[in-house]
Amino acid sequence: MSVKHGLLALLDRGPLHGYQLRTEFEESTGSTWPLNIGQVYSTLARLERDGFIAEVDGPAYDGSTRDGQRLYAITEAGRVELGRWFSTPVSADPARSELAIKLALAARTPGVDITALVQIQRTATVRSLQDYTRARERAGDDLSWQLVADLLIFNAEAEIRWLDHCETRVARAAAAGAPSAPQPSGASARQPSTATAQRAGRSVR
Repeated sequence: MSVKHGLLALLDRGPLHGYQLRTEFEESTGSTWPLNIGQVYSTLARLERDGFIAEVDGPAYDGSTRDGQRLYAITEAGRVELGRWFSTPVSADPARSELAIKLALAARTPGVDITALVQIQRTATVRSLQDYTRARERAGDDLSWQLVADLLIFNAEAEIRWLDHCETRVARAAAAGAPSAPQPSGASARQPSTATAQRAGRSVR
């Protein structure tokens, strides 16, 4: 998620100051992506530097003003950038998922109970799924919040199915006698252990 583009989308509705932007952003996403006010202002500074927004004078978006608050408006360059963002597909890289990497490394680490790891994660994901379902119910007729909640629910359901699949694969590998970790490659794989060398020496003698 690009916070800067989220702020540009909010400013495309009309001028806002930092606290209003944080509030509007969190309301639009159902509070699933809380923003630190410092992050908001640092992002605004970069957007202003790049010419995508500019400070303006006048009433705030809600018709009021706040002392000491800088009011920002989107520029034409900002609208071009926002249009580019809306028209560009989002690139997701599931291969960089922390959970996928954890399971992959667990499969190569002796002594790690992969089945227990999967079960722990499944319990946590089911709990999250329940939270997301309740959040969608609270969304009421708020379409933006409903869309976010739906995505979270679908992702959680997909993760649970994948974890079930992983557990089945681990069980099959164990039944087939597959090693939990591959043999090391390189020089260390070619060198016999001390105990092996001693046994070999006794056999020769």
